[in-house]
Amino acid sequence: MISARQLRLAILPTLTSVLLYMAPLQAAEFPGYEVAPERRTTGIGKFYMGREISFVMGHQAAGWLNRPGRIQEEMPDEVVENMGLDPDHVVADIGAGSGYFSFRIAKLVPQGKVLAVDIQQEMLDIIEERKAADGVTNIEGVMGEVDDPNLPPNSIDAAIMVDAYHEFDHPFEMIDGINNALRVGGRIFLLEYRGEDDSVPIRPLHKMTEEQVVKEMGVFGLEWTDTLDFLPWQHMMVFTKVREN
Repeated sequence: MISARQLRLAILPTLTSVLLYMAPLQAAEFPGYEVAPERRTTGIGKFYMGREISFVMGHQAAGWLNRPGRIQEEMPDEVVENMGLDPDHVVADIGAGSGYFSFRIAKLVPQGKVLAVDIQQEMLDIIEERKAADGVTNIEGVMGEVDDPNLPPNSIDAAIMVDAYHEFDHPFEMIDGINNALRVGGRIFLLEYRGEDDSVPIRPLHKMTEEQVVKEMGVFGLEWTDTLDFLPWQHMMVFTKVREN
C-alpha cells in the first residue's frame, strides 16, 4: 500500500509545475480576501482563499510559549536541526514570540544571525532581556507590521514560521514581503498543526491542511520542496524560492 508521503512525492512535481505556471497572474491580481462576519466561527470573520483567519496570540501568553511540554509536542531542537542551515546563514523567525526558536537557531548560525520578527513590542522586549542574560549577540529584533515583515530585499537565506501563519491578518502581504526578502534558493519552513488530523488536540482554526498551505504558497511561485513527517502533531513544510521576483 502506498504511504501518504509516497503519494505526496509522486504528485509534487505535477502540482508544483501547475502552481508555478499560475503564479505570475495570481500574484499580480491578488489578494483574494473576503470579510464575512456572518460566516465567522472562532476567528476574525476575515477569509483568505477560503480559510478563516484566527485571532493572534497576545504577549500575555508568552509563558505558555515556553511551557515544558512543548519539547515533546513540537520537538524544537529536531526542527532546527532539519533546517539544514549553514553557519553564516541569515534566518528570519517570523512571529518569533518570546524567541523559543530564535535562540535555538542562533546557535546554528554563529557567523550569521537571526532576525526575530514580531508585531508586539512586548515580545521583542522579552527577547532582548534573554539576549542580555545569556550573552547572545546574533539575534536582532525586528518590529514587523500586520502587513509587512519589514525585511530588506534579498537579505535572508531562510524564514521559519511556527504555528504563526494561520494568525496573519494579511497573509498575502506577509508572504509577499518574506518572498521578496528571500535570496534565490532560500527556503521557507512553515510549521502548522495538521488540519487533516482530527486527533490533534488543537482548535480547528489553529490548524492547517497541507493542501491549503500549498495553495496559498503557490500564489508566489514558491516550490513545494518537501513535507517532513517526524513531528507528532505538525506539518513541517518546506518551500523554496526558485527564481527572482
